Amino acid sequence: MEAQEVQAAKHVYSVWALPPEDVRERLKNLMTGLRSEFGGPEFEPHVTVVGAISLTEEDAVDKFRSACRGVKAYTATVEKVATGTFFYQCVFLLLQPTPEVMEASLHCTGHFGYRSSAPYMPHLSLLYGDLSDEEKKKAQAKANLLDESIGSVSFQISRLALYETDTEDQSLKSWKKVSEYNLDGN
Repeated sequence: MEAQEVQAAKHVYSVWALPPEDVRERLKNLMTGLRSEFGGPEFEPHVTVVGAISLTEEDAVDKFRSACRGVKAYTATVEKVATGTFFYQCVFLLLQPTPEVMEASLHCTGHFGYRSSAPYMPHLSLLYGDLSDEEKKKAQAKANLLDESIGSVSFQISRLALYETDTEDQSLKSWKKVSEYNLDGN
């Protein structure tokens, strides 16, 4: 019984690449516009680098810091506004899978020992929700209307963040930033 009490609690963590402040504000405005019509929870604009993985906070922070040391700042370029098939990939900006974008994820997932059943698809979600295909198409069209050049924007990724992200909590109220790291320039 005592051994269990000493064991640190595990939580679900994710590593996010954060856009620069000017792009963050632009994305937040777009996301607010989409939520006003289609609902869904509010969340920080981010590109998931490492998906949800269960760890103790100490272990997650150690892995995060060591992973970040090996990643240099890189450019992300949007390919198009796209739609997905589940809650956390409802409407998103599909990013070009450039070597730098793919390498950042590969490097970090290696440090975390993260294994995914699907290949990495770099994207920045604009809207979370369970919408019909018709509603998703409307939201996709509205995103392009609200910000006409969003489907081809490029931005620098110079910060990674470790977030506690309980994927069972679709309100996202329990999601919180645990640590942030400024990446070295190229």
